[in-house]
Amino acid sequence: MSATYDETTEGTVYTVSGQDWNELIEELAGATDQRLVINMGPQHPSTHGVLRLVLTLDGETVTEARTVIGYLHTGIEKNMEFRTWTQGVTFVTRMDYLSPIFNETAYCMAVEKLLGITDRIPERAQAIRVLMMELNRISSHLMAIGTFGMELGATTPFLFGNRERELILDLFEYITGLRMNMAYVRPGGVSVDLPAGAVDKIGEFLKIMPQRIKEMRKLLDANPVYLARTKDIAYLDLTGCMALGITGPMLRAAGLPWDLRKSQPYCGYETYDFDVPTATSCDVYGRYLVRVAEMEESLKIVQQALDRLAGAGLKGKPVMIEDKKIGWPAQLALGPDGLGNSPDHIAHIMSSSMEALIHHFKLVTEGFRVPAGQAYVGIESPRGELGAHVVSDGGTRPYRVHFRDPSFTNLQAVPATCEGGMIADVISAVASIDPVMGGVDR
Repeated sequence: MSATYDETTEGTVYTVSGQDWNELIEELAGATDQRLVINMGPQHPSTHGVLRLVLTLDGETVTEARTVIGYLHTGIEKNMEFRTWTQGVTFVTRMDYLSPIFNETAYCMAVEKLLGITDRIPERAQAIRVLMMELNRISSHLMAIGTFGMELGATTPFLFGNRERELILDLFEYITGLRMNMAYVRPGGVSVDLPAGAVDKIGEFLKIMPQRIKEMRKLLDANPVYLARTKDIAYLDLTGCMALGITGPMLRAAGLPWDLRKSQPYCGYETYDFDVPTATSCDVYGRYLVRVAEMEESLKIVQQALDRLAGAGLKGKPVMIEDKKIGWPAQLALGPDGLGNSPDHIAHIMSSSMEALIHHFKLVTEGFRVPAGQAYVGIESPRGELGAHVVSDGGTRPYRVHFRDPSFTNLQAVPATCEGGMIADVISAVASIDPVMGGVDR
């Protein structure tokens, strides 16, 4: 759409949208002051995805920064209206592609709230959700810190970050069958229990990961070049964060220990022992320190969840709600042939129980019905509050699903953190926000 303008009491107001580059230059050509308008992105190595920034410069100082989004629009929320409630998981997992487990969990918890089964989710399934989310939080922060280091010229943190992230993706593949976009969390629990050997593999990861984080700290914590590019850069204090609705590491780097795992616990987080890291510098460096400290806290939570899953109290317990009219797939087994219905379950529904066969058929083809109503559930993702607002009209498909993605909300901070600073610091500012455009555009 071309750029348009309206005459107002404040003068000419320009509306900048996609495909408007020539029109924007023509409108600004008659300006009396000398300004340089540059187009950063949407394909740019420092925008963390397909993000376009229209920057107005006075020399090397940014006087105006505007964000243009929509280049990665997928229509996920709309597509979910044409799939069953369970099939919706395979859509939402692809939104923020660096934290798929969080997308799945927020959506499934909202569906469970509408179904009225929140208190009936098996404890083992809740512990597995916590385990997977915290592993996912670490992998997401590793990518954020690694790419940020590379954008500022430090290639080693990027190599270290991806090396450690691969360890987590290998664990995801071993547990779920996929490295990303797993559709592992389902309404009622999780699709499959931890396979044999998973506890030992996670235990090995926990032994080596603390030292790997220390190595990352040695590279960046006191690096004079890194400090010069991050300290007192992209300042946004607590008042600004509150005004813009900022959550996550950006908010905690401004001194407020707001974390939904503590303030509004879910999945049994109130039973885990961990701290909420904060900083008071309100700058890029503070956001980096918060993310590194959060990885260390996540390791503590993973260890606690692993102890519970390996203990006698939860060992062998179900990972899906007992109600066969909701829990799909009903029974799974991970064997030499991969992921599929267990032979015992197939024998049961095919030879001994006509009712079980009918329920299985209707559940897979038609899906379960969710009572009419609406529900909102917010969880603490690596980037802040990730909320799922789900509306049902009583059918087997969602009437409407909308997500409060933290990357979308946090992007509002781009003008506040960039304007008045140097163009070189735009890279630091955007990286400290850590936006994922798959979640922004959905």
